[in-house]
Amino acid sequence: MRTEKPTLKPARPWFSSGPCAKRPGWDPDALREAFVGRSHRDPAGRARLFEVIERSKQVLGLPADYRVAIVPGSDTGAIEMAMWNLLGYTGVEVCCWENFGFTWLHDISDQLRLDDVTVHRAERYGAFPDVSRVDFDRDVVFTWNGTTSGVRVPGAGWIPDDRRGLTICDATSAVLGMEIDYRKLDVITWSWQKALGGEGAHGMIALSPAAVERLAAFRPDRPLPKVFRLVRDGRLIDELFEGFTINSPSMLAVEDALDALRWCADIGGGAELVARTHRNFTAVEQWVRAHPHLEFLAERKETISPTSICLKFDDGLLDGIRAPRWEFVKSLCRKVEDNGAGYDLSAHREAPPGLRIWGGPTVDTADIEKLLPWIDWALSETLTEFT
Repeated sequence: MRTEKPTLKPARPWFSSGPCAKRPGWDPDALREAFVGRSHRDPAGRARLFEVIERSKQVLGLPADYRVAIVPGSDTGAIEMAMWNLLGYTGVEVCCWENFGFTWLHDISDQLRLDDVTVHRAERYGAFPDVSRVDFDRDVVFTWNGTTSGVRVPGAGWIPDDRRGLTICDATSAVLGMEIDYRKLDVITWSWQKALGGEGAHGMIALSPAAVERLAAFRPDRPLPKVFRLVRDGRLIDELFEGFTINSPSMLAVEDALDALRWCADIGGGAELVARTHRNFTAVEQWVRAHPHLEFLAERKETISPTSICLKFDDGLLDGIRAPRWEFVKSLCRKVEDNGAGYDLSAHREAPPGLRIWGGPTVDTADIEKLLPWIDWALSETLTEFT
């Protein structure tokens, strides 16, 4: 039986997992005061960069003694900067269960060429590795939220307070959308383009006192590109944490990030951002429960991501289609997009064929609720087409 085509559409049909939806009410006019055509080294330009740092610390609720900087290359640049500067002092433990975690493992093994590496690997997409055996006397690298698998760490209880190694966390799809005990993390990286709905190319890095101490004491036996350098002549470059940047930032992107951070403060700060995310996830969760052919890709409830919500079709449904599975998924998503009801809903190319809905705080729950009937309709139409 075919599903009736919906009539209501999301007011903002943007559900990409990066770059993500802009904040509600965003308009290009929000950038009219951007500090463009001027040097970002000017005191006024540097003040705006420092404001991004300070507002980020406040809305995240970072410990007062953590140092925060804006760095090149989005979250990728930030996590690579951390690894190139810090790893090699001791052995390394890598926890990986999806595309980005495996990318960091590859870079640690093949680019940094570290040989004392222990890997805690999930057997498949949707699974979470056994982290009970992680040795925290060594440095530990992991993603808090697997954006391509929809699998997140089940809290921070597995990380001890008395660790000797550093915890280096790619947290880009988690910060501002999930509750995180930042004291458990020595290096935290993220970008503006996820929970803030900002623009790409700029990353953020936060360092605990232990990470700062390591930077002062450790000299990696490898050359460091300029865009990765946090230390000069054996001393931390303090200016980086005061609004000075390694390379020239886009002041349009900076203004956009400030606009998003002001919105965060206006609606109630970090707690309300997390609450918005959970309301979005609850809407999807209730919908999934009512669908026998859809389930979360994450295999354990406590590891289901509320931001990058990844869904899969059961094998019983997919086994009956007369087409490759990815072709089926792309056709379904195209039907929703062609009606302007939801964009960028297909799973990541490295993940199993399925759907991915961004449920972060810049998305309104009302738009999620209007999107889901369109997926129902598109699924019905695509099944009719392919079976």
